[in-house]
Amino acid sequence: MEATAADVGTVRAFNRFYTGVIGVLGEGLVRSPYSLTEARVIFELAQREDTEVLALRRALDLDPGYLSRMLTRFENDGLVVRERAPGDARRQVVRLTGRGREVQAMLDERSSAEIRALLDGLTGDDRRRLLGAMRTVQGILGDRARPDGAVLRPLGPGDLGWVVERNGALYAEECGWDRTYEALVARVVAGYVEDHDPERESAWIAEAGGERVGAVFCVRREEEVAQLRLLHVEPGARGLGVGAALVDECVRFATDAGYREIMLWTTALQRPAHRIYERAGFLLEEEEPPVARFGDVVYGQVWRKKL
Repeated sequence: MEATAADVGTVRAFNRFYTGVIGVLGEGLVRSPYSLTEARVIFELAQREDTEVLALRRALDLDPGYLSRMLTRFENDGLVVRERAPGDARRQVVRLTGRGREVQAMLDERSSAEIRALLDGLTGDDRRRLLGAMRTVQGILGDRARPDGAVLRPLGPGDLGWVVERNGALYAEECGWDRTYEALVARVVAGYVEDHDPERESAWIAEAGGERVGAVFCVRREEEVAQLRLLHVEPGARGLGVGAALVDECVRFATDAGYREIMLWTTALQRPAHRIYERAGFLLEEEEPPVARFGDVVYGQVWRKKL
């Protein structure tokens, strides 16, 4: 889908706002004589003892003349030393001096202090929302990092509302479903709380880096049949094993609780989830005729696994 003028305007407005918040539009970054680009170069040089100038230019996508003038200024300030690479006079390497590393430490300390002050001024909920949004932006526009250390935990305060909100938002965005689906999720969640049997029903939140990235419920369908419900994984964590971990935990619990079978209802649209179910041993046993539901035409499916 092609971006609209309004979409472009939204991104530009955010860029103007955020650069103002973090103070990169002034004369110097964090009350220093160095610009944001200059601070990036100093930070990059601090990552290793020696850096080839060509590699530095490519890593930061800088104009050769601009970088050369910057390094000349750094040399004059006593921050760097440039010399020919050993064994290849055509290549040039640059390294920070002791003074340069002092400047890098100062920039790092001031930047961390300003960010800490920004975060300390937020409520805990606002801080989680802000950090989650930042991780989402980075995951979409950059190299998506694997949520190492992802853990499954029981439900805590606020999780039920989050499950309803995220299911409603994700299915509206990805499937075009209307608010009747979110209402259904709310009823499922309410029913889980109102008639909960802790010996035979449970639910889990997947968490990575302190952020919720998925959820699943295991509920009683019949005396010997459990049902897996409301599996979802946040977009930034998909393809990284979070969904499989949630399904496996649900199957393990159902087995330990004494069920002889576990089933789930899904639709033909959820193909990535189908692969997770297949790997967990579920079999597609029933394909329902299309029905008008959630503002769409839905092709329901029933999957089952013997325990």
